[in-house]
Formats: sequence, C-alpha cells, structure tokens
Amino acid sequence: MFLFLIVAYILLSLSLYKVFEKAEKPGWHALVPGLNFVTWAEIVGRTKAHAAWLLFPIVNIFILAALCIDLVRSFGKHSFWQSFAAVVAAPLYFFYLGMKDEEKYEGPVMEAERAYKSKLEEAQKAGKTKQYARLQEKNPFKKSGAREWAESIIFAVFAAAFIRMFLIEMYKIPTSSMEGSLLVGDFLCVSKAHYGIRTPMTIAMVPLLHNRIPFLDAESYWEKPSLPYFRLPAFDKIEHNEPVVFNYPEGDSVVITPARTFSVYDIKRGGVARTSDIREEIVTRPIDKKDHYIKRCIGLPGDSLQIIDREVLINGEPLPNPSKVQFAYIVRSQGGPLNTKRLLDFGVNITDGRDPVYMLNEEQVEKIEGMGNVTVELLPQSARPLFPYDPNINGNWTVDNYGPIYIPKKGATVPISPATIAPYKRVIKNYEGNDLDIRDGKVYINGQESTEYTFKMDYYWMMGDNRHNSEDSRVWGFVPEDHVVGKPLFIWFSTKFGDMKNGIRWKRLFTTANKK
Repeated sequence: MFLFLIVAYILLSLSLYKVFEKAEKPGWHALVPGLNFVTWAEIVGRTKAHAAWLLFPIVNIFILAALCIDLVRSFGKHSFWQSFAAVVAAPLYFFYLGMKDEEKYEGPVMEAERAYKSKLEEAQKAGKTKQYARLQEKNPFKKSGAREWAESIIFAVFAAAFIRMFLIEMYKIPTSSMEGSLLVGDFLCVSKAHYGIRTPMTIAMVPLLHNRIPFLDAESYWEKPSLPYFRLPAFDKIEHNEPVVFNYPEGDSVVITPARTFSVYDIKRGGVARTSDIREEIVTRPIDKKDHYIKRCIGLPGDSLQIIDREVLINGEPLPNPSKVQFAYIVRSQGGPLNTKRLLDFGVNITDGRDPVYMLNEEQVEKIEGMGNVTVELLPQSARPLFPYDPNINGNWTVDNYGPIYIPKKGATVPISPATIAPYKRVIKNYEGNDLDIRDGKVYINGQESTEYTFKMDYYWMMGDNRHNSEDSRVWGFVPEDHVVGKPLFIWFSTKFGDMKNGIRWKRLFTTANKK
C-alpha cells in the first residue's frame, strides 16, 4: 500500500510540472511536497489554506478529486466526461494537458465562476431580465439537470462507500449466538476506526455490497488485483469481554445454500449434514470479503485459556461472565403445557430452543422457577469434536470443559512437534502464509525442519454469550488480527426476532452495543 501511494504521488507530481509552467508558476513547485498542493490550489482559484484539508484522512480523497476537476476546468474542460477522466486518470490527463501545445490555461476557474455568478446576481437584482437570460444562456459553468443528478448520485454513492469502507458500517444480527446481550434483529453501528482502520485488500468490487449481489446469485468482487494487509494506528485496543466484529476465519472457502453459508472445513469435519441444497461449487473469498461475525473477545494475544464447568479462566484467573450469558436448560411443566407466553414476557427467545430445551440467562432461570410447578435443569454437554480436532489433545473436551489452550501473540515462540502442532496448523499455513508439511515424525516449514515457531501476528479468542448455541473459537479456533473489522458502538434499530411482523423493540433503540 505504501509503495503504491508513493508511486502514485511521484507520477502525479511529475504530471503537474508542465501544467504549472503553463499556469505561469515555477514547474519545480510540482516536485516539492506540500508546496505542490498549495500552488495547485492557487492555480484553480482556491486559497492556499485549502490545501491543508489534504492532511485529513478520508476527507483528503474528496478534496483531491475536487482539485483534479478544478484543474481541468481551468483549462476549459467543463464536460462531465472530462471531469470524470480528471479523477480516474489524473496523471495521464495532466501529462496530456502539459505536453499538448494547443491546450491553454484559461485562468483560475473558481475565480471566474465566482465573477460570473456575481454578474448573474447583479443582473437579477437590477431586474435586467434580458441580460440575465443572455448570461444564463452563455454560462460556461451551467450544468444540465441530468448532469446535476448524475454527479449527485455518484458523489453520494462514493461518499457512502468510503464512509462504509473506512469509518462506519451498519450490521444486522442474524443469529442468536450473542443473546441475551445482542439479539436477533438488532441493527448495529460499528466503528472501523477504533481498532485501526484496515485499508481495503480487495479493490475491484461493487460499491456498498459486501460479498454477494442480491438476485444475481454471484459474488460482488474480483479477487485480483488485490493489496496486502495494512492497518492504520488504533486509538483503542481490544479488551477482555468486549464485543468485536470480524471476518469469519474459516470463511476463505465456502459453499452457499439458500439458508446460510457453510465453510468447507465444517463440512469435511462432518459438522454439517450433506443435504441436497448444499452445492458442490466452492466459493473462495479474500480476507475482507469473508462473512462478518460478532462475538465477545474472551482471550487476548498471549493468554492461556481454559473453561472448567462453564467458568472461563484466563491465565488461571476467573474471567467474569457477561451479565446476560446464556446456557441451555431443560424446562418442564409439572401440570399441563408450558406457558410459552410467560417465557416471552421474560425475554426468552422461544424460536432459539426446542421444547423442552431453552437458552436462558440466570435472571430468566429465577423468573421461570418462580412460576411454580416448573422445573429448570441445566442441559449436560457431552464431549464432541472441537478445535483443534486432534483426539490426542482434546478428545474429551466439551464446550463447558475446554482447554487449556495458548492464544498466539506476535513475536512469541512456541515449541512444535507432530503431537503438539494441531492448534497452530492453520495459523502457520493459512493465516501466515507458510508451506507446512509433517512427515517422518517431523515438522517442516518452508522446507526446513522446525521444532519451534514464532508468530507474525496477534490472535484473539472469540465466544458468543449464548454459550451452548454459538459457533465460535471453540469450533474454528483463533481470529487473526488482520480479520478484525471494528467495534460495535450502539444499536440504532431492532426488530423482534429479526422480523418487522413481530414488531420493534423500541427500548433497544440507540442503546449501547458494548454491554458486559
């Protein structure tokens, strides 16, 4: 990214050399960082201070685009397509203007536009209708209604796309894995700046779409060309028990169904039944186009995590549970059918359970027990295949009794062998781009026998608040730092169970999304 920006800047500076000379400014000004933009602002009729806006991230993109348009207008290029070319092919167009003898500088366009506007206002105030009409007819700065609409739409789309790409994005909670903190149907406002703005890796895409084009049943991007991972400095850091939005780590190879997207890894492990609606086609996705997930960060880089009887231990110390953490309970009525209306009144998501099993938090358990003639019993969790899917390491682990497991930290070194490498296979090969081979009882990384490995990135451990109904790090492992998207700020809208037909949760509107 840095190299790309440097090359683009050098080309732009060189292309302005002859343009500046035609505007009767020293050509060498174009080659001096900072001075070139100040001189540019003068040439188009803006103040020198206007160039200072180029120091502000995101805003500078729109300021630079406006300067490009104003520059070609100062050479008498006023059409829509000439302005479009000035933005998308600035260096080439500027080289043309500078080298072509017949292209002449007409003066600062902003000053000319302001002067012409003053003439129009004077004629209108003086009641000189004929003069006003003639001025309007000959107005070189006048735009047609169609062009005004086109430019407004283009600006709105690209402004929204840049804001969505770099600053703020809206997300909808589709599943119950974070209940009861974040509910199905909650719409979140998520900041992409708190943990450091991640610059785009996929650059050829349909604006305002993430990874699928509605109705066309196709991906909304091209994987090539692409840029390497780069993140601007953060002004906040991820802490224990904070909800985080991230790209689904195993989402690099997926199969699409009408109901949802499955990773091929889950299918290979037998975690998904092979049904007729699962297609054979595998869709590959780059990091920033993987599906978005939201979970709570339970473990930070360098932590050792273990779960004992549903209690999370970080480095041997208990981590407080979220206030609304849920587990699966068996709820039985001793006298007639269970009153599910009362469960709804207690905030129980009855669509998330199957009678008699419901996902409940501690407060809901107490309320249901207070109904009388009702028993509430925790549903035992049996051993099942979990990350890292090595029976010699975690053959008897459950979601309630899990670990211990070390969470990789950038710069930390761990010993590896065929018996211990399972948790870090995907880290070494997929996330950090090494060739990994295990043969003859030895581990080979990039062709070299290795007995230890030093991590290149930080990793996080994410879990849902609905602990017995959440696909999280216990299923697919660590979340790399380059997959982190942003921090949820607040809930701006919420529908009951994700459907407007069920009504709106008015009390949740504009409440914090960072409940612990």
